[in-house]
Amino acid sequence: MMARRPNVLLITADQLRADALGCYGNHLCRTPNLDAMAAGGALFANGFTPNPICVPARASITTGNYPHVCTGIKNNGGRIRDDQPKLPEHFGAYGYRSYACGKLHYVPYAPPGEPRLLHGFDECDLTESGRYVWALDPRHAHRGLEDYIDDLVDAGWGGYSRAHGAGNNDVRPCPCPLPDELHVDHWVADRTIARLREHTASHPDSPFLIWCSFPKPHSPYDPPYDYVRLYDPREIPPPAGTESLLTDRNPVMERTRYTHGLDSLSPAALRVIKAYYYALITHQDAQVGRVMEALVETGVAEDTIIVYTADHGDLMGDFGTFFKCSFLEGAVRVPFIVAGPGVRPGRREQLAGLQDILPTLAEMTGAGLGRDVQGMDLSGVLADPGAPGRELFYAQCGDAPRQAAMVCDGRWKYCYAQEGPTEELYDLAADPTELVNLAAGADGAERAGPWRRRLIDEARRLGDTALLDGDGLARSPLDRSGHADLPVSGMGWRWY
Repeated sequence: MMARRPNVLLITADQLRADALGCYGNHLCRTPNLDAMAAGGALFANGFTPNPICVPARASITTGNYPHVCTGIKNNGGRIRDDQPKLPEHFGAYGYRSYACGKLHYVPYAPPGEPRLLHGFDECDLTESGRYVWALDPRHAHRGLEDYIDDLVDAGWGGYSRAHGAGNNDVRPCPCPLPDELHVDHWVADRTIARLREHTASHPDSPFLIWCSFPKPHSPYDPPYDYVRLYDPREIPPPAGTESLLTDRNPVMERTRYTHGLDSLSPAALRVIKAYYYALITHQDAQVGRVMEALVETGVAEDTIIVYTADHGDLMGDFGTFFKCSFLEGAVRVPFIVAGPGVRPGRREQLAGLQDILPTLAEMTGAGLGRDVQGMDLSGVLADPGAPGRELFYAQCGDAPRQAAMVCDGRWKYCYAQEGPTEELYDLAADPTELVNLAAGADGAERAGPWRRRLIDEARRLGDTALLDGDGLARSPLDRSGHADLPVSGMGWRWY
């Protein structure tokens, strides 16, 4: 008789850059529980998102494929195609019960009276960070769209999910007006623990798959009051680079400074914002600690594979700008930690990405995929730190006329933006904060040429043909200011 398959706990953060964690070298931000997880497991120093935007990154986690394959859209929007493998459906076929607690973001909400599209999860407790504000309109009184909102109403705190009034992509920070136990990340941990306990009590002979998906530290930067006090902004180091360095880089970063009012922020304000960001991370770390304790209390800690990662990072003031949608380190590099059965502790230098999660977990649990996906099975690397990994990591972002892509081998990084067009080349060993775009130097064309060819080859291999124009890369009709004779619907990035 086959031994019961190991459980799976996938924990994700939203908009968390890798270098904000203690285990990734941050000496200021306090993350003791994640540091302990990393010490007992495998920490990938080169973890990347295949797309530094929320929805496509999460679709890649779910399917093991790049967004141009699994949704057909490299921006926010779209839905996972019916012919794609899906994490909960796949594990459900192997006897797993699956639970989603927190933010999925790629789940389209159905009209009132129709079921949510959950892609195979048995049970879901969802929060979409108040994005579906129409669901809160008392004239509609929709329940079952935002479970977190429903619970706030039931607890007597209706209307307080976003009582501070800050928007989803507003960087001006503010403390959360709710009690700590009703903060959204605390609620996600509560629901994760409740589902864990319900499962072990009601289905002790079945393995579980739980996706614990925290909405933070994504803006608005609104930690509980007690966590705000942990960080003195005067002790926060300044961001890397200045806005003057954006002139030879992907134009979306410079444009974001003006579309989101970032150009008015003082150096002191940037430090305050990062202090609140760190406070959110420390608060999330405490919630991860609570979930880890629940694994021990329910007796399943030794039989559970744990993955901790993020959909993408946040530039956090680097080069005078914020958010994602670029391939600078703050946006594209994410924490990637795996612990549990089949994992030999230690640091890994191999390149890893979110699209690797499904094939890796399938192999580690004996729940073979039985089909090819674009992600790589990392189970061999997790068992043996010396095992070979991929030579090159490819990432994509945006649809025409603002497509962008990256290739990185761990040291060298080449980025192409269709708009401009713009090339970037960085030597991460000599210049880890990417202050010098070597593609813009006197010998930039010569240095960037071989990397441009590698990007083209990877785009062709992976089928990202929209980026290609014959033997070269597609060029945009937009200039660096974003101007062209195009319909308005084709002009904008979608921000969520």
